[in-house]
Amino acid sequence: MTYRNFSSSMFRFSSILAIFMLLVTGCAGKKKVTESNPDAYKVGLVFDVGGRGDKSFNDSAYNGLELAKQKLGIQFDYIEPSGEGADREAALRQMAADPDIKLIIGVGLLFTDDITALAKEFPDKKFACIDYNPQPAGEIPSNLSGIVFEEKKGSFLAGALAALESKTGTIGFIGGMDSNIIRKFESGYLEGARYVKPDIKVITNFIGMTGSAFNDPAKGKELALGQYSRGADIIYQASGASGMGVIEAARESNKLVICTDMALEWPAPANMLTSINKAVNKAVLTTIDEAMHGKFEGGKQRVFGLDDRYTDYVWNSDTEKLIDPSVRERIESIRKDILGGKIRLQE
Repeated sequence: MTYRNFSSSMFRFSSILAIFMLLVTGCAGKKKVTESNPDAYKVGLVFDVGGRGDKSFNDSAYNGLELAKQKLGIQFDYIEPSGEGADREAALRQMAADPDIKLIIGVGLLFTDDITALAKEFPDKKFACIDYNPQPAGEIPSNLSGIVFEEKKGSFLAGALAALESKTGTIGFIGGMDSNIIRKFESGYLEGARYVKPDIKVITNFIGMTGSAFNDPAKGKELALGQYSRGADIIYQASGASGMGVIEAARESNKLVICTDMALEWPAPANMLTSINKAVNKAVLTTIDEAMHGKFEGGKQRVFGLDDRYTDYVWNSDTEKLIDPSVRERIESIRKDILGGKIRLQE
């Protein structure tokens, strides 16, 4: 658009400018910029499907940015995905092309291939990927930190808790995208449940095969209602924003749900037995701090584990109303046995 072709009429100019601003602000996937501070360390973050407001994984990552802003004085920009997140690579590239951004973070396993390629293309930038999921023999660039969590150990605790608290002898699992990381949630849950009750029945469903499975609350609710109708009285869900549908089903059925990555705002505290949280916020804060101070751990998968409670179950005033004290003692004992090596999970 060239301004020299505009009419001298102020009305026409104002109208065109208003339309232009409407088009710009209405575009999906645009970078959201925080207040400018030229001296601050600058971070760029790209959300996964579901974006901000999913009350799960993405919100936890954003909370990590805010923590880093408060504690470390950083400045940050972020981009929310459009549609099913097909613009991930373009969003990452937009961040990498900004000369002021020093660290780019991708939220979710679906960023793995794109962020690996871009880390090689932009060796002077630092990159981090939450739930980084490379090929077994894949090389991780030295400027890329693959952030992973011990979700299987946390899910083991969820399974043990569900089995101990179940009154029907049937529990359920609902995963988002059928992928090897979500399968870790499922397998840990199964192991934990069968560790305490070998004859427990577990019903399993996955919402879908693509990233959109993490943003389909209607399907999550449908599957959960089906599991509850088949006798499950507790469901463990690892399904991102789709989990809101599972929670709604629990509320309508007066049954229980164990969530993931939901520690702050609980939409149905009377129906939420606990949440198995991956402290994405703390991992984001730690990664930014290390990048700022020359301690960035690139070239490998960085494990944030059960030992430092980066992965753990939530215990608060709501959960203590639902979990029997003797059951909590058993779960704490199991947690210690996992950390001490007495309980070894299957690979």
